Order: sequence, then C-alpha cells, then structure tokens
Amino acid sequence: MKLLLLAGLGPYFKSQDDLAGSFFDPASADRLQREYRVPGTPGLRLENLSFFGPTGTRHHLLRPERSGSLSLVVGELREVERAEIPNLVAFTLRSILHGAGLDHEYFPLDDVWHGGREPVSGDVDLVLLSTTFICDRHTLARAITWIKDRFPSCPIVVGGQFSNLKYRQVLRDHPEVACVVRGDAEEAAPRAITALRSGGSLAHIPNLAFRDDAGRIVQTPIEYIDLDAHPSPSFPGTLPVVPYESMRGCPFSCKFCSFPAASPKWRYKSAEKISADWAEYARRNGTNHIRAMDSTFTVPPRRLRQLLHLLPDVAVGWEAFSRANSLLAPGVIDELAAAHCRTLSIGFESMSENTLRYMDKKVRATQNRNAFELLRKGDVNYRISFMAGYPGETPEDYRQTHDFLVRDYEGHFQLYVFSLQDETMPVWNDRERFRIRVTDELDPDYQWSHIGMDVTEAKRLRARTLREVRRRNDAAVALLWQPGYQTPLLPHRSAEVNYRVEKTVERLGMLPLDHPSPRDGAPLAQRLLAELSAEGIDAGGDPQAVAAAP
Repeated sequence: MKLLLLAGLGPYFKSQDDLAGSFFDPASADRLQREYRVPGTPGLRLENLSFFGPTGTRHHLLRPERSGSLSLVVGELREVERAEIPNLVAFTLRSILHGAGLDHEYFPLDDVWHGGREPVSGDVDLVLLSTTFICDRHTLARAITWIKDRFPSCPIVVGGQFSNLKYRQVLRDHPEVACVVRGDAEEAAPRAITALRSGGSLAHIPNLAFRDDAGRIVQTPIEYIDLDAHPSPSFPGTLPVVPYESMRGCPFSCKFCSFPAASPKWRYKSAEKISADWAEYARRNGTNHIRAMDSTFTVPPRRLRQLLHLLPDVAVGWEAFSRANSLLAPGVIDELAAAHCRTLSIGFESMSENTLRYMDKKVRATQNRNAFELLRKGDVNYRISFMAGYPGETPEDYRQTHDFLVRDYEGHFQLYVFSLQDETMPVWNDRERFRIRVTDELDPDYQWSHIGMDVTEAKRLRARTLREVRRRNDAAVALLWQPGYQTPLLPHRSAEVNYRVEKTVERLGMLPLDHPSPRDGAPLAQRLLAELSAEGIDAGGDPQAVAAAP
C-alpha cells in the first residue's frame, strides 16, 4: 500500500484579474488582434515578439515558463531542460518520508485546485495533507472533499501552519482526519503513519492532536528537533535548484503574519551548518542555486556576519527574504554580492509610519528608504513588496506608498491589496480597534471594511498606483505578468536592458486597459514597438506602421 502526499501552494496565488482585457489575456487576444493591426502580420500579439540571439537564431521574447529554459552558454543562446524548482514544504516532507522508508506518491495541491490530472496510485491506504499554504476553513474543506471523493476509506493526517493553529476546529469539523501533526514533523509524522497503519496507539507520539475513544481531543507534548543536529532534507540525483529552510518560527510579530503563533519557538541553523549544507548540495546534487525560504534569512545579525564570511567559498548562488533594517550596516550589500547572493525579496509593506506601526512591523519608513538607496546602488537584485489597505490605514497614509512608487522607486516591485483570507493572522485581535467588518466569514476578502477604508477603495488605490507607475516611472517594473514566462527575457543582455524591455512590454500589453480606444492606443503601440525594435525585438511586422482597425 502507498501513502499519498498532498502539498504545495493554496489556490490564492493564481489571480489574473490584473491582466483581464489586456494583451496578456488569452480570452481577449483574438479581439485585440483585430483591433491593433501590424502590416505584414495577422495583428498585434505579444507571443509574436521575437529577437535574434548572438549567433543569429530567432527566439520568442515571451517564452512560457513550462518550456525549456533559454540560457547563454559559451556566447550562444541554447534551449536547455528547465530545472524543476521544488516546493519547500513538499521537498521537506518527501525527504522525511524517504528517510523513514515510507513509499509514497507526491501529488501537488495545484492539481487539486485546478484539476488536469489524477493520482497515479490506486492502492492508497493513507493521505498526508499539508495545510501550510491553506489559510481558511473553506479551502481546507475543498481539499478534504477531494480526498474523500477518491479515497473514501482512507484516514487523513494533516499538518502545517493552518492546522497547527486550528487543530481543534479541524478535528471537530472533519471526522476523516485521524490526527493533526503540530509543530515539527520529522519524528512525529512517520511514527503517526506507522501507528495508524498498524492500529497502534498515538498517545505516546509527541506533537499530535487526535480524538480518544470517547471523542475528546487529546494533545501530546510538543517537542522540538535540534535544527543543527538534525540532517537537512536530501535526495539523490541532480537538483539544480534547492529550496532551503534555515529557521523555524520568527523573532518578529507582524500582525499580518501567523508564523510566530504557528511555531512559537524561534530556532535557527548555525552559519556553519548552512554553509556545509549548501556545499554538500553542490557536491552531491550539482546544485547551483539555493532558494532560502525563511521569512527573514538575514537575522540574527551575528549569523549573517558569519555567513558573509563563509559563503564566498561556497560556489552556489542564492536568494532569500530579508527585512529592510537588516541591510543598513556599511558595506553589507557588497558583502552579500561577494557571498553569491543573487536576489533579495523584502517586504517594505508601506512607506507610512502610521501603517507600519499598526502592523507592528518594527521597521521605520526611513529605514525602508535607506535600504532601497543601498540596494539601488549595489549588485544584488531585489524585489520589494507593498500592500494597500491594511486595517487602520487611510487613503492619506497610503498616499506615501503611492508617491514613493510613482516618483522614486526603481526595480521590480509587487503591490497587493491587504487580504483577510488567513484566519490565523494576529490582526484579527484588532478587530474592534480598527472596526474590521466582513460580510461573509467564509469569504472575508469579498467585502471587508475597517476604520480607514474598505476593500473597494483599497483595490481602487492599488489600480491607480499601478497605472501611474506604468505611465510615469520608467525605472519601476511591476511584477504582474512575468510569473508565466521565463526571465530574463533577453538572457544575453544586461539587467538594465532587461528592466527596460520588461517595462516596455508591460506598457504595450496593458494598452487596452490604459487606453480603451484602439484609435487612442495605436499611436502609443507604434512608439512602444519602435522602442522594442531599438533593442532588436521584432513584432513580426513594421513597428512603425501600427494602425487601429477602422
């Protein structure tokens, strides 16, 4: 018999609302092709954009992420097999099961939410479900219903952030769930699986919640593994990209994040452990890039200083999440680049001191700005995220974020509308303080309001910022459409050129939204295609001759 492992992202990360009605929207492509015509081609379509590589071979500019990866190899662009990027939770759980000798099939949750295929195994006797990226009761019920429909007699073991915090609710609402793994799963999950299969007792296994024979919910003591002493996840074979976890829990208490509550004891691996792990991945698996997925890899400061000393000798590139105030020491950006850091993702969240205080972010807006100035001048790529509409934030507060993005920002950024979907966020404790109201508890993002604004206003403010940044800031590039495509778009050109091309593609792709009349948009399309042509990018016709359909 085989175990079925369900892990991966929740269904919250697939929204294409920003792109509806644009050239990036497949549903609008035929109509827009008729309205924006390029002589010599059937019409303007982004997938027709192409360029010639250094050796004269033509390549598509927008290459689907699922296809092979276009890479610069010895001065030539070559199509190479795309490296699969494992999900951290799935990677860790599969390593735990593999190490325990438990035969299993991994089935990504993305296929649960969006369909397309079914599990291969027909002899499943137990299902292990990760709730790390499940944020609410409704989504959990969807996953459990999917399991029941296919494996009606199989017990379910759940674990991860949501069930860790909501274990009583999970056990109360879902009799199919045999137990909840709370906290570290390295020891608890294999023992629970073995006990359930053999009819043994769960009572002496740590980190579990389950029902006793009388139906009462029982919790066993929480035990923590020693992250430094315990082996890091490992697999045989080639792994060009490896996700990595260097800590559990978080030393901070941002009210929009439930990490500290789900894992209240903050623990982290030593710099020596991290350096040795990465070197071993490179040696054993041919790894050339690490994705450090911790909420804040650049703390504590002492460990960061040690890493900056050790990692230059480990020939592996890496990316990580950071906080703005971890980057303010003199020379730290140059040291990160020397340690092979390729990209930092940082949540500025807001440029309003009021909003940051409401969030309990423990970062000042001035520190955000200072970190940006250092990053802008350095050799480490960066992407910064912001949000609109955090409880208590007013339009006047948000204006400071808007102005910073429109006037000053450079590089990649993401801008979100604050979400109340996660039922485990500490911000719910401020419900009365900020007068947080939702019309549907099962779908809190449908219509929420608070003392500062409602969700409709937050969406309007975000849309306005994105539109004005697109029009007025040549250096700021919103991450909207790029996740579906390979980047960099031009692997043989500089980062500066790629930023410029991404910006031009965004302006071209979003023309139908920014200028709904093709007659108004056509002259702008003509200019944008000329800009792409100057970078060696062809639209399949004369970029100087774009005309609106009569």
